[in-house]
Amino acid sequence: MKPADFKYVITQTFAEWREDNASRLAAALAYYTIFSIPPLLIIAIAIAAQLFDRAAVQQQVLEQLSGLLGGEGTAVIQAVLENADQPAESTLAAALSVVTLLFGASGVFGQLQSALNTIWEVEPKPGRGILGTVKDRFFSFTMVLGVGFLLLVSLVISSILAALNQFVSGALPGAMVLAQLLNFVVSFGIITTLFALIFKVVPDVEIAWRDVWVGAAITALLFTVGKWAIG
Repeated sequence: MKPADFKYVITQTFAEWREDNASRLAAALAYYTIFSIPPLLIIAIAIAAQLFDRAAVQQQVLEQLSGLLGGEGTAVIQAVLENADQPAESTLAAALSVVTLLFGASGVFGQLQSALNTIWEVEPKPGRGILGTVKDRFFSFTMVLGVGFLLLVSLVISSILAALNQFVSGALPGAMVLAQLLNFVVSFGIITTLFALIFKVVPDVEIAWRDVWVGAAITALLFTVGKWAIG
């Protein structure tokens, strides 16, 4: 890309950012995210706990969140997760809790769809009605389960890397650095995959995978830099 082309892209990006009032969209998305994070984490941990010890999974999640939310924010999330472990008083209460969790966790994806449609100037698909609303909510539930699955994959790979690190730490010099590098690559790959799925399936428009992966990689890079800056 020529310097003039790069300058044009930056200028147009800033102009579109102002036109779409992206700061307002970000504030709305952050508001929904605040209420969606606890139920989303509860569901994701429940999925990952099918293969791993629940306490270990929860501890791993809290360690990842501490770099983003700080000590006080992580403590609040930890309290919510611990309260969720309390057994329900009846089957009806348990069923209502599950439904509430699913609706709470899926709310952020509905707002995310609206924000992406606005930014990319996409008109929502017509004729949604009640059936369309149900389909959108079911799609959001699917995204919630997808996040849980990605968490499970992340934990599996992290466990494998930890085991390999212990195995080769005494035989190879610099094994710790290599393990940290591999862990970063895996984490970056999972984040990129998550953003790619969001860009591909959330907006009401078809996007080529080659464009999706470029945008997902750039977004993942910015997300990683932001995480490092906050931490």
